[in-house]
Amino acid sequence: MKTQRPIPSDDEHVVLKFRPRTSAEPPGHPRESIRATRPAPAANDLSRYEKPREEPDDFRQRMLANVAAFAFTVALTAIGIWLAMSIADLRKTQDCVLMGRRDCAKISVMPRT
Repeated sequence: MKTQRPIPSDDEHVVLKFRPRTSAEPPGHPRESIRATRPAPAANDLSRYEKPREEPDDFRQRMLANVAAFAFTVALTAIGIWLAMSIADLRKTQDCVLMGRRDCAKISVMPRT
């Protein structure tokens, strides 16, 4: 089966000449004349946003806060892992019971002497 393609006419196709850009300014405008009329921008100085501190930073207090935050994060991670494992174990036990098995729960018995 043949695919139908439109017959191209010569009026539809136009070839454009590519001229690479050599500068950001449009052609015909020399760079020096623009620079001479525009003032140089001032350097971005952030000192105008600084406020004087009443007391210096307490690095010991900051480090203690970082250690406390790290310990809290580790504790939350450990609790999350323990919770996920407990839920998985309960799900396994529940699936076993729902299948009708009788030996689902692990019962630990102390040997009698």
